[in-house]
Amino acid sequence: MEININEKNRFLIVQLLGELDHHSAADVRERVDKSFTRSTAKHIVFDLRGVGFMDSSGIGMLIGRHRALENAGGKVFAAGIGAELQRIFALSGLTKIIGCYNDTEEAMASEKGGKKNA
Repeated sequence: MEININEKNRFLIVQLLGELDHHSAADVRERVDKSFTRSTAKHIVFDLRGVGFMDSSGIGMLIGRHRALENAGGKVFAAGIGAELQRIFALSGLTKIIGCYNDTEEAMASEKGGKKNA
């Protein structure tokens, strides 16, 4: 799993490339949490364009970040989810708690009163 993390306009942008599964979810969680703590970001956007597979560990990692940010007054967004991940998001109920958008810019705009879920 390749993890690229950048901060932009109080958003932590987390770009993931690979499989978000039991082998990688803990590392993603640790790196995201460490980066978020060190940043001035209020929200996290997970850019999932490069993720072809996600299992329950990946779902748990996203839900955990959602809960942590919700308690801190922030939000978690997902961007660029493909057909396979859309199915996983729908079946797991993630679409009910995490906003899903076409790209990171659209996700960031949604928090500022822009476009709604894709």
